[in-house]
Amino acid sequence: MPSKPAAESRTRAPAPQLRFRMRVTQGEVIAVGPGKIALLEAVDKTGSITAAAKSLDMSYRRAWLLLDELNRSLRVAAVDSAKGGAAGGGSVLTREGRELIALYRRIEATAAAACRSDIRKLMGMLA
Repeated sequence: MPSKPAAESRTRAPAPQLRFRMRVTQGEVIAVGPGKIALLEAVDKTGSITAAAKSLDMSYRRAWLLLDELNRSLRVAAVDSAKGGAAGGGSVLTREGRELIALYRRIEATAAAACRSDIRKLMGMLA
């Protein structure tokens, strides 16, 4: 087996992390996925699409398009936005938006719990 170069052996690779990346698609559209859930969480935290986008290093336009796509995919919108102006705008999650986040995160946690021993084995195989 070839030896590693000296510089490579001194630097340690980051610890492996397992992440579930669940997506719900409708045709070619990702109706619900990890990025949209993270964006919903950021809107909930900041009260603004602009601030949420900045916190995720995303353009306002990209955030707006993702939320518009999400809202169009759902029976009831996840985000309710007010127009800007002198008093400023803002965005809030609807009850359905909060429920969507909770369901998504619960499904992730349930999947991780169900696969715990296999995940442990898989992680043990990594260097």
